[in-house]
Amino acid sequence: MSGVLSIARDLVRIGSVNPMGRGIGGPAVGEERLTAWLESFLAGIGARCRRQPVAPGRDNLVAELSWPGSGRSVMLEAHQDTVPVDGMTVPPFDAEVRNGRLYGRGACDVKGGMAAILAAMECLAAERPKGAASVIAAFTVDEESGFTGVRRLARELPAGIAFAVVAEPTRLEVVVAHKGLVRWRVRTRGRSCHSARPADGVNAVYRMAPVLAALEEYAATLSTGRSHPLLGRPTLSVGVIRGGTSVNTVPGSCEIEIDRRLLPGEDPVSAVEHCRRFLEARLPGADLEVEPAWISDLALDTPPDSEAARMSLEAVRKVRGRSEPVGVPYGTDASKLAEAGLPSVVLGPGDIVQAHTVDEWIEIAELEHAVEIYVELVKLAG
Repeated sequence: MSGVLSIARDLVRIGSVNPMGRGIGGPAVGEERLTAWLESFLAGIGARCRRQPVAPGRDNLVAELSWPGSGRSVMLEAHQDTVPVDGMTVPPFDAEVRNGRLYGRGACDVKGGMAAILAAMECLAAERPKGAASVIAAFTVDEESGFTGVRRLARELPAGIAFAVVAEPTRLEVVVAHKGLVRWRVRTRGRSCHSARPADGVNAVYRMAPVLAALEEYAATLSTGRSHPLLGRPTLSVGVIRGGTSVNTVPGSCEIEIDRRLLPGEDPVSAVEHCRRFLEARLPGADLEVEPAWISDLALDTPPDSEAARMSLEAVRKVRGRSEPVGVPYGTDASKLAEAGLPSVVLGPGDIVQAHTVDEWIEIAELEHAVEIYVELVKLAG
């Protein structure tokens, strides 16, 4: 048996950085090497593997593990990619172990969860427990940027899956609800000229200033509106602003990027349109370009009394004691699987506050508990 820590260290050592549109390269960029490692490991424990091409050099890996007498299937899912390593204060791919923690890029998000899935499958392959469910493990690409991997998976789900468990860092709590998102751009236009004669031009950055003030007001209205019992209220944030070409040139254009978090039942297109109408009402006559959203994702809202939630909670309680369903404000692959008709929850080791950090780490004890929980869940679901 490999042991979950050994597996997790191997995974962290294989860089699988998502370039996220930045044009970065090198051996640590892309999922290809990790996919090959996963395929070799899973074939070695007797799993049947197949690839789903998503983009050149980027394949989902789907592996099935069953044995005589195994019943219906449970899907365990994790994404292969990580965010880039800029500014990290620990070696990103050394997989250092210190004070009960594993450090490195992806240790928390989500190679720790991936290692727990693999270790659980290794245990099940050795034990071949009578009456347990069979396991379909899915390892998707491009979660950190565009969700293209899980969308590909959702279009071609294997038959007979009872429910899915997505291994994002939840501190081993069972997440039944999370927010969706929609992101779009708003642009103002002006007329460039030399900054020595600013009256000859029209400053697009100045034109953006009232837009920002109106969006701050709009965000405040969201904080007093509709609420979800586990998720609270929707939010809006302006995260990026770009304008001008040089300090001695009056800027001819200015652009902002907006992040809107959605509650279950909210439509991304309608959310953008509602905000656009608010801006038009607050700023009559303003010359604004509101672009269509470049990415959107529905919220997750799995009933707490569903089989997926009940069995996940029971597995956690058997290993860790008391457990209750929770909601989180960030998004995961689970909502895409649920949208495709596969009931899904999110459950994995690690704390989301450690994801994407400069000293990313995960508690080794949580890795070990996660293995026990996944094994227990597969047995319960049979």
